[in-house]
Amino acid sequence: MPRVSQDQLDARRQEILAAARACFARHGYEGATVRRLEEATGLSRGAIFHHFRDKDSLFLAVAEDDAVAMVETVARNGLVQVMRDLLARAVSPDTTGWLGSQLEVSRRLRTDPAFARRWAERSAAIAAATRERLARQRDAGVLRNDVPIDVLAQFLELAYDGLVLHLAMGRPAGDLGPVLDLVEEAVRRR
Repeated sequence: MPRVSQDQLDARRQEILAAARACFARHGYEGATVRRLEEATGLSRGAIFHHFRDKDSLFLAVAEDDAVAMVETVARNGLVQVMRDLLARAVSPDTTGWLGSQLEVSRRLRTDPAFARRWAERSAAIAAATRERLARQRDAGVLRNDVPIDVLAQFLELAYDGLVLHLAMGRPAGDLGPVLDLVEEAVRRR
């Protein structure tokens, strides 16, 4: 029997995550049945669940994958950059799937206590990266110093959540660049 390399396993895992993201976004968590996941990935349930323990683990892996990418962008360029990147890719099918996954995460946080406990660590990482970035920016003299970092972070998180909701509801992205400029200006030192 030929051996499968770790690179091949990792590539297959990423393929499953991408297809599952689209399936969860299109059908929601409950509607993304194992049969639909098989159809979306083109794999058998055995092949899917060789990489993920169960559907819940697969959904959490999709959400975690998105969270890791977001933490990296926040740490490098800030939460407003995440919003700008999201806006730039708003018409992409991948972004549409990602938005649907974000809404599904939000719904499950409200309705599934076990999921909320598992997700708390990921959410904390995003919040910590945002606050660390804001603290560095304040130390560099870029951010306003008359508002506590926690308040600035909450403001940016609310703006981000609003943008995600706006786009996920299918509202036109239009020219929201000036709105993001205003968000950025609101936290900058005057």
